[in-house]
Amino acid sequence: MTAIGNGIEVSPLALGGSTFGWTSDATASRQVLDGFLHAGGNYIDTADSYSSWAPGNSGGESETVIGGWLSARGNRDRVVIGTKVSRHPEFPGLSAANVAAAADASLKRLGTDYIDLYWAHFDDPDVPLQETAEAFDALVRAGKVRAIGVSNYTGERIREWITIARREGHAVPVAVQPLYNLVKREAYERDIAPVAAAENLAVLPYQALASGFLTGKYRAESDLAGGVRQYMARGFYSEAGLAVVGVLEDVAREHGSNPAAVALAWLRGRPGVAAPIASARTLDQLASMMAFTRLQLTADQRSALDEVSARVPRG
Repeated sequence: MTAIGNGIEVSPLALGGSTFGWTSDATASRQVLDGFLHAGGNYIDTADSYSSWAPGNSGGESETVIGGWLSARGNRDRVVIGTKVSRHPEFPGLSAANVAAAADASLKRLGTDYIDLYWAHFDDPDVPLQETAEAFDALVRAGKVRAIGVSNYTGERIREWITIARREGHAVPVAVQPLYNLVKREAYERDIAPVAAAENLAVLPYQALASGFLTGKYRAESDLAGGVRQYMARGFYSEAGLAVVGVLEDVAREHGSNPAAVALAWLRGRPGVAAPIASARTLDQLASMMAFTRLQLTADQRSALDEVSARVPRG
């Protein structure tokens, strides 16, 4: 477990909840959640907007599934729950009134009276950052939120939030959630990593497996045909990216493991990273990911991954 602030400790892998109520129905979702807890995991990451993009969904489906699971298992004290605000169709943006209303809606769907880690999902340039910082602080003071984090913010805006919070005596963000993986490194390492290090922010990267691209299942353009996940993986596909997958497969063979586990092990070993976030639709996928907790990369293996991933074009 890694401490990330305010007495919160998270497991080496964070389970992403975007599939719950979307590509995983309630039964499959509960199986994955049970398996994650049984394997030693504790942090579950979701958002109020998951999965509003799916036909027939309106947002909040993931939180509702997680809430049903918490109620059925009676295990709220064994898990750390993180959810996000700003993208739900009924609660867009980060105005004070919206943050308060969205948090109450999330608490109701989750069936709990507190959120362990509440994230500002995306920056809202139309709302003064001081108003947003004050709104999040109010939730902490009310006991509805234990700690706060920022996702998809620039390094400059993270510094600005922290400066405001310290000046006003508000709760200071303890964590940052950036897009960061073996084929998307440059923006995080250049802009956000220095701020995270200077401010001792726990880093929980999302899309740790690049929407499945780093598992090795997309080896040709034809593999990207059809389905939302394949469409998302297309954004990571390139010849240089395939070279990264090749090295992942080589390292995986050396360990008798799999590319997903190696990719997660690399990410977990980066400075400041508390827990990569990855989702699993099935128990088999979960097992492949959790294998990284038993995997220790050598210096040569890390160097090989560093070098091949550095050749992936920016963008």
